[in-house]
Amino acid sequence: GKLFRWPDLQHPAELKPLCECQSFGVADGPTVCCNPYHFSRLCGPESPPPPYSRLSPSDEQKPLDLSDSTLSYTEREATNSPNVTPGDFSDASTSPDAMKRSHWCNVAYWEHRTRVGRLYTVYEQSVSIFYDLPQGNGFCLGQLNLENRSETVRRTRSKIGYGILLSKEPDGVWAYNRSEHPIFVNSPTLDIPNCRTLIVRKVMPGYSIKVFDYEKSCLLQHTADLDYADGPYDPNSVRISFAKGWGPCYSRQFITSCPCWLEILLSNNR
Repeated sequence: GKLFRWPDLQHPAELKPLCECQSFGVADGPTVCCNPYHFSRLCGPESPPPPYSRLSPSDEQKPLDLSDSTLSYTEREATNSPNVTPGDFSDASTSPDAMKRSHWCNVAYWEHRTRVGRLYTVYEQSVSIFYDLPQGNGFCLGQLNLENRSETVRRTRSKIGYGILLSKEPDGVWAYNRSEHPIFVNSPTLDIPNCRTLIVRKVMPGYSIKVFDYEKSCLLQHTADLDYADGPYDPNSVRISFAKGWGPCYSRQFITSCPCWLEILLSNNR
């Protein structure tokens, strides 16, 4: 891993095997995978930087704090994806085999305050949400048409690229940033309990964040008087914006001001 991917790698504890690898979840198996692209890199939680600022090299190499796994990041790679052309979009959520299983989330795509397209129902354990590339299988945002898009939305859509890989794993739901631009995430299990300040996490390209922790969600006790200025509070909803951040640390205060964003509606069926 240090030779091929991460020259600043210091300890094996910084790595985590990817769920796509056949050795994932197999304890004391007969073989051990040594493909560096079948591993993820963990990095400790950090507060989002001020608007339009960049992390310094010293900040990027801060010592890891692995004590709180609910806020750790991991990197994922999507492998063995079938080729999909713009005219031959593969929708895995409507396949006959998938329809027999219960879904674990619905995904809505928004541009500012307008929802574009239908809800995308996810049955598989992982799904790619991407723009308009010849590689991928899942929710293709480039296929969603809307009249009179603003130039800001068009520019942001061009930055989605490979988008994200959303996966349901034993310890929670993870979102991997496959694009070349940062994504910004907010969810109930990322917020500090009983905190009125909205927390939005910035996830750089090549990293992932556990966007939802089922166990932590069950433990959270949200009071009835919580008042969120950007809309109703949903304990099972995750919001992800592409390229543009929002919240107290950014010029956009609400996610509805972001050009392109996703709403992940988690099912109660775990």
